[in-house]
Amino acid sequence: MSKEKFTNKVSIKNKRASFEYQFLDTYVAGIQLTGTEIKSIREGKVNLQDGYCIYHEGELWLKQVHISHYNEGTYNNHDPIRDRKLLLNRKELNKLEGKLKDKGLTIVPTKLFTNERGYAKLEIALAKGKKLYDKRESIKEKDTTRELNRIKF
Repeated sequence: MSKEKFTNKVSIKNKRASFEYQFLDTYVAGIQLTGTEIKSIREGKVNLQDGYCIYHEGELWLKQVHISHYNEGTYNNHDPIRDRKLLLNRKELNKLEGKLKDKGLTIVPTKLFTNERGYAKLEIALAKGKKLYDKRESIKEKDTTRELNRIKF
């Protein structure tokens, strides 16, 4: 394989997550994928908005992330919304599991990217849901910074 295939960087962000949640801690995890899934990721055909992570039998699983079918795939194509295992160190898994026991905390995917070796990585965040007034406050901050930037330029 040529290295030119891996030079294209993929970076898909979950903008909705930063609006809905307040991030407390972030981690970078690997994802267990099939062949057609990584090809679709490199084409940028991923939707992270509805995704979340759960624990099942001591492992962290990614749910409800839609990776579209690969166009060139045959009958071996993958299921778009299947559960995918996240790869973290045992120490990080135990730390996350302990923090999840606090009420109101969840783990959400924030960014999907490929590293320099061509592997897909997922940035996940331990998050707490925002209240309605917090969302209004973040909208207000965005508007004021946008207005200030317009005035400067």
